[in-house]
Amino acid sequence: MTDIRERTRNEDTRGRLDPESDRVVALPNARRKRRRGYGGALFGGTALILLVCGLGTGGWRHYQAELAVAATAQQRRTLVPEVRVAAVRASDSKIAVTLPATTTAFEAANIFARTNGYIEKRYVDIGDRVKAGALLVDITAPELDHQIAQAKATLAQNQATLKQTQASRELAEVTNGRDSKLVKQGWLTLQQGDNDRLTLQAQQAAVAVAESNIAAQAAQIRILEQEKAYQRVVAPFDGVITQRNIDNGSLVTSGSTFMFTLMHPDVIRTQVFVPQDEAYGLGPGVDAVVRVPEIPDRTFPGKVTRIATALQPGSRTLLTEIDVPNPDGALSPGIYCTVELFIPRKTPSMVIPADAVVFDQNGLHVAVVENGAAHLQKITIARDFGKEVEVHDGVRPGDQVILNPMIDLAEGSKVAVRKPQTS
Repeated sequence: MTDIRERTRNEDTRGRLDPESDRVVALPNARRKRRRGYGGALFGGTALILLVCGLGTGGWRHYQAELAVAATAQQRRTLVPEVRVAAVRASDSKIAVTLPATTTAFEAANIFARTNGYIEKRYVDIGDRVKAGALLVDITAPELDHQIAQAKATLAQNQATLKQTQASRELAEVTNGRDSKLVKQGWLTLQQGDNDRLTLQAQQAAVAVAESNIAAQAAQIRILEQEKAYQRVVAPFDGVITQRNIDNGSLVTSGSTFMFTLMHPDVIRTQVFVPQDEAYGLGPGVDAVVRVPEIPDRTFPGKVTRIATALQPGSRTLLTEIDVPNPDGALSPGIYCTVELFIPRKTPSMVIPADAVVFDQNGLHVAVVENGAAHLQKITIARDFGKEVEVHDGVRPGDQVILNPMIDLAEGSKVAVRKPQTS
């Protein structure tokens, strides 16, 4: 009975007493606890196995990665990369340069008044075409007519004075010739002879003065008559009136009143400033083409007519003029245009693709393939055309330059030229 009670007290933890077999039967709660103990051990073993497997797999992969890196390094050391190349070519014998320019008239003159007066009649206006010698305006100056009349009257007076002086001189000559003989014979005194001789000299001088007065007065009349002629203002050459500053009744002053601007537009003078690096080889006779943005479907060919010879000190540019025939008046003075010059090349240069140029800490250079090896050559760019560049040094015509070279391409690296694909 004591054993039964003891077992009864421990039913909660161990089980219950089976009355038929007198055995302790495990309760479900105890079975659950025992199962938990088995599951924990199993989970721990599984985790340990997985950990060992993971470490082994990681170690294997690391080993394989090291082998791959070593193989890649060995392959890179022994690999000869294929590269695309392009041939360096010499520049053309002429260099085409496009520069901004300005058109001016072949001849242009600002016409000023050359006499004082009032505008009596104006015959032309802005835009009128005139021929050389055509009358532009009439200027009236009544006081000028009075001055001319007065000068002519003074001239007549001087001419009369000359005649009077000449008569006195002839009388003095006759008197001196007669008295000189009497003085020698003793009939007249020496004093009388001296008086006659000196009187003759005085009359001769008076004639010279009268003649000079006549010449001076005639010159004054010519001046006044020239001013009178300036009252008719005429065109100095064929052209177009581009500016007018007077009207009928305007007061004009000699030498200071601006009246018209006359331009000759049948030939247009185009002025362009050529930079120093492109001026060598430029001279009269060089072909040129003028283009106007507002006339895109037409070009105006011409030739360099004159150059300034000396460069502008500030801009280092050479003033160049191109005469362009303009018979239909399509071009106007004072417009913006562009000029394309075909200048003979004086300095040899080479053209290479822009994809071959490398710029890094060592400056500008290209990689030239020679005997299966890449050689880095420094270059100096003269002009950039976008897809191509013009260089002065570093390469020669026919050299093979690598297009888009690798970043790590070193001097002397072995390379293989990729054969062009044939379609």
